[in-house]
Amino acid sequence: MGLSRVCAVGSAIVLLGLVAACGAREPEIPADPSGRGHVLSVVQLERLDVGQVREYLALRGVDASRARFGVDARRVEYTTIDPHGQPTRASALVATPMDSGRGELVSWQHGTNPSRAEAASVDADSGDRAAAVMFAADGYVVSAPDYLGLGTGPGDHPYVDLPSTVTASVDALRATRALADRDGRRLTGDVLLSGHSQGGQAAMAVAKELLRAGEETLHPEAVAPISGPYDVSGTLHTAVTGGIRNGAAYLALLAVQWNRLHHLYDTPDQAFRSPYDRTVTGLVSGDHGSEQALRALPETPEQLFTPAFLALLRNPAGPLADALRVADGSCDWRPPTTLPVRIYAASGDQDVPIANATYCQRRIRAAGGAADVIDLGMIDHSASAPRALPMVLAGFDRAAS
Repeated sequence: MGLSRVCAVGSAIVLLGLVAACGAREPEIPADPSGRGHVLSVVQLERLDVGQVREYLALRGVDASRARFGVDARRVEYTTIDPHGQPTRASALVATPMDSGRGELVSWQHGTNPSRAEAASVDADSGDRAAAVMFAADGYVVSAPDYLGLGTGPGDHPYVDLPSTVTASVDALRATRALADRDGRRLTGDVLLSGHSQGGQAAMAVAKELLRAGEETLHPEAVAPISGPYDVSGTLHTAVTGGIRNGAAYLALLAVQWNRLHHLYDTPDQAFRSPYDRTVTGLVSGDHGSEQALRALPETPEQLFTPAFLALLRNPAGPLADALRVADGSCDWRPPTTLPVRIYAASGDQDVPIANATYCQRRIRAAGGAADVIDLGMIDHSASAPRALPMVLAGFDRAAS
């Protein structure tokens, strides 16, 4: 979870003179559009020299101590599949060092985002773009998927739908490799995975899938999620009972998007109280920013939901219970002894409680694996990524050395 803007003349990036050929479209890479992970288009976003990278990261509160390379950031559109297995396209940010760099890929997964325009491949001020730039400045090729329905991808965003999050993210890695091949970069096949909030859960699920698939060119080398909601059922219960900050907003997004996938209600007035039954679907359609959505929603679930739907959220049954079982499975796998898994979380987090991290650790141990939990301290949810990122990067460097 974790509630988090397109090259614009007024952006801070332009004011600093950091964008080169912003929005310039590169030649398409010929591909079979019926396949998965094929590059459909590439758009240049910005090219930052190493000094500009350090300034860019410092402005966004991201550690720049390991920045050694300039960074080339591009938006890639690629082929993938939707939650029903039908062909579609999605977008991703691909950040690469402007020198030889390293041979490993980093997969960075973003947190809860109700807005297409706030995706990393669109918004120059996105914290997820800053994370990707940080990894690329240390020499990694970075794949940061927008997921389905965000960025420039069509349709709705299937929020916390692990199967489609995984397919979109793995296909983004394939597209990133294809672009690296075109650039003449030689990659090792190793993938280092991280992400914040919803992206922490996604990173665990993508690592699980890469191990299962066993592709030589996409092999997980280290996993370091940050503040992820691995126990979706437990987090849902806490949110419904008022124990999650911004809980009504998370639940609104979940209810609308999961209704599209799992049919939880027939009409909005069955789930949402007036006047929200007339506004919630539009608020989480992808056309409104996070702050706008938060201002338009009530503070508590009791103000938002009907008694009947609130009862379902408190005691999930039927399609909701089935969907939760899938969502709870991101940590149900056994990492090999050579794969370090470090789960970062903050004891002061009121959006995604640290109990999620210990839940994930228990599930991995139950499968016969091992994982470490690193407590980032009494900080809030939004502060956990900036604090963890330098540690994540240092761990990736150790794993890749």
